[in-house]
Amino acid sequence: SQVSFEEESQNPPAVGHWKPLMPSKGDKEEPESGCQDAGGVDEPQSTEQLNVSRLRSSSVEIREKGSEFLRDELHKAQKELKLKDKECERLSKVREQLEQELEELTASLFEEAHKMVREANTKQAAAEKQLREARGKIDMLQAEVTALKTLVITSTPSSPNRELHPQLQSPSKAGFRKGHGRNKSTSSAMVSAASQHMAPEPVSRECKEVDSTLFAEFQAWKESPTLDKSCSFLDRIYREDVGPCLDFTKQELSELVRVAVEQNTLTIEPVASQTVPVQKVAAEECGGPKKCALSGLPRTCKHRIMLGDSGNYYYISPSCRARITAVCNFFTYIRYIQQGLVRQDVELMYWEVMRLRREMSLAKLGFYPSEM
Repeated sequence: SQVSFEEESQNPPAVGHWKPLMPSKGDKEEPESGCQDAGGVDEPQSTEQLNVSRLRSSSVEIREKGSEFLRDELHKAQKELKLKDKECERLSKVREQLEQELEELTASLFEEAHKMVREANTKQAAAEKQLREARGKIDMLQAEVTALKTLVITSTPSSPNRELHPQLQSPSKAGFRKGHGRNKSTSSAMVSAASQHMAPEPVSRECKEVDSTLFAEFQAWKESPTLDKSCSFLDRIYREDVGPCLDFTKQELSELVRVAVEQNTLTIEPVASQTVPVQKVAAEECGGPKKCALSGLPRTCKHRIMLGDSGNYYYISPSCRARITAVCNFFTYIRYIQQGLVRQDVELMYWEVMRLRREMSLAKLGFYPSEM
């Protein structure tokens, strides 16, 4: 290499003993031997020096290459360190941002939790109040249901309970009833009045035969009792009994009466038991003590009806009252069945329904007790 060449050029070549140019005769052979000696010594020394110079040049070259490699590695390490610093800085910013968002989220969650706790406490207080009110209503309703069950269980088609049907009591004992108020009018009373003219055989000798179609419809309805008129059982009764029985001359008022009967918001009261209030509708529509509002005919009206909480009273004749009362009796009984208050055999309930249908048929034909 160039380094070894320079080192060799700098080191002078090894020489032997200096001899004069013109040796003496006695010394002719000595220079040759001296040259031989010098040549023998120079060759090992030159080879050794050459090897040393080569080793030195190799070590220098190795050092240079090593230092160059280390410089490259240092440069790479510095670059990687800069990248690491940038990454650490970026991660530090991300951490700070996440910590800030976490603090904001924690604050909002605590605020929302406090808000939910306040709302829950308010709702709990309201629910507890409603629960107390509901329990009071339930206790009251349970007492009423117990009383109704006691009355209904003791009532049979052949011998109806007079406490359950106050219409069967004498006029002096029958009191005013809210809802379907029915004073001194009932199917049994109408049958009794009809018996005065027709004089039928005693009920015990009456022959009865179950109609398979009607009984099947009633059984199907009894499995899932409902007041929906779309079922075959109620649809037939609406067409054959309820509709004709509540079909009066004044069609608009008749429709209002039918809706009130279905919703159990109709009130019937004697005229003499209350002071006549100021009428909110025309006198022609309400009728009067001498004119029926449903038929429009001049009749002595001993009772009047009110539809819901309207405050309007309509005077009705005894015949119209009997028809309305018969329909009310029917709806009351099927409501008892729907509510599970009637604990009788299916056939006995069927015959009670048929008896109520007979009451509606007699009433729509004009038969009613004279006391009405």
